[in-house]
Amino acid sequence: MAQVRITPWSEGDLALLRRLNAPEVRAHTGGSETDEQVLSRHERYVQFAGTGKGCMFTVVLPDGTKVGSVGYWDREWRGEQVYEMGWAVLPEHQGRGLATAAVRAVAAAARDRRTRRWAHAYPSVGNPASNAVCRKAGFTLLGEVDFEYPPGKLMHSNDWCLDLTTPERT
Repeated sequence: MAQVRITPWSEGDLALLRRLNAPEVRAHTGGSETDEQVLSRHERYVQFAGTGKGCMFTVVLPDGTKVGSVGYWDREWRGEQVYEMGWAVLPEHQGRGLATAAVRAVAAAARDRRTRRWAHAYPSVGNPASNAVCRKAGFTLLGEVDFEYPPGKLMHSNDWCLDLTTPERT
């Protein structure tokens, strides 16, 4: 398994977020955002940790290189409060198990909070890499859904679910 650590998002992570806004990274999530949208997202990520509604993290290699983002946040899904999870890894670091390791780490952080039973992820059905991350990280595929992302647009997605009350599967 790839080795990564996750660190809470901070003011110094804007450059990483700009790199993660590349078309090839955002191809399955509505495309690149404007600089104004990236700045707004960065501010939300920085302020998120103090809200109790979730947390965003950077994905960091053992040598200290920041290679992506991962996080969880509150959402209502089918009448229940759950965590939604999302992630992104820079293109030059994809395909090495880093996203799976980061998702497992963030799931452990969400599990430790003991505030939600379920975490969901909603990757596009056309995104085999993110669907593989869900499978390898221990999520269960519930089926296909039309999911609003970005706001105002429907994306045909898979609904993956992880029970946060059970120990991590290896």
